[in-house]
Amino acid sequence: MSLRERLAEDLKAAMRAKDVVARECLRMIKTGLDAAELQKGAALDESEELEVLVRAVKTRQESAAQYDEGGREDLASKERAEIVIVERYLPKALSEDEARQALAALVAELGLSEKKQMGQLMKAVMERYRGQIDGKLASRIAGTLLS
Repeated sequence: MSLRERLAEDLKAAMRAKDVVARECLRMIKTGLDAAELQKGAALDESEELEVLVRAVKTRQESAAQYDEGGREDLASKERAEIVIVERYLPKALSEDEARQALAALVAELGLSEKKQMGQLMKAVMERYRGQIDGKLASRIAGTLLS
């Protein structure tokens, strides 16, 4: 089942259940996918769809942090609830230990050793593990692996 089919089914279920947060979140995801597709001028492939979902999670995390700073816990909790909904469609995130092992294997596979090769490593990580490893975590781990 494609991502769009899953979204459509889950949107119908949310509407039947009168789950307003899920309904609005799923509609925003669909709109984001449609906008990205329109901008590209062609259908999105799986990695491009994942990119839209990762961006949606990151946006909501930033919004939740800003709402927390502003003392708006009600809006921050809504953003966190939406993050949980979006994450259902992302691949399972790797733990820090799993991410460290994956990056170490990638460093060995690509034969990297110097700090100046970090860009090459990060590009490979984002291609292979998009949606599974957070960019900040990957960067921090990569910094310790490359000397």
